[in-house]
Amino acid sequence: MRRPPLLAMVALLAGCAGPAVSDYAANRPLLDPGQFFLGKTEAWGMFQDRQGRLVKRFTVAMDGERRGDEIVLNERFQYSDGTRQQRVWRLQPLGGGRWRGQAADVVGEAQGEAAGNALRWRYTLRLPVDGKEYDVQFDDWMFLQDDNSLLNRATMSKFGFPLGEVTLFFRKPESAR
Repeated sequence: MRRPPLLAMVALLAGCAGPAVSDYAANRPLLDPGQFFLGKTEAWGMFQDRQGRLVKRFTVAMDGERRGDEIVLNERFQYSDGTRQQRVWRLQPLGGGRWRGQAADVVGEAQGEAAGNALRWRYTLRLPVDGKEYDVQFDDWMFLQDDNSLLNRATMSKFGFPLGEVTLFFRKPESAR
């Protein structure tokens, strides 16, 4: 009898573990991504490697606007090492709490699902590292704390193996409330 490769088994088990977005359906306040990300939003975050060591801190200035059925979210990153990056998301509601997203450095489409105060995104991001590019999978969870504050924790992996975590705090500025 042939056994499945260990790598395939690890990836399968990793995909089965953890909560479902529907587990948060009763939580309040309700997160409507199409509403929360409209206008100006600020964020502060960090990346930690798989051992939990802080690798990089960053801030993000975001502007979201509705264009037809889409939310266009322009993110501008400023990293602690002085580097900058920009990402423009095009987010589309699909109904039933489901979303899809596209950005230039996202491979294919991001798949999102919202329920209660939670939103989960899953996508592959093409990351530049030391002059090379790597396709890294993100499992990205967002939780609305109040009408103006959102916590975000994303795990990064490659071939099912953890690489690290990104933690962010989003806040609507006083002028946007």
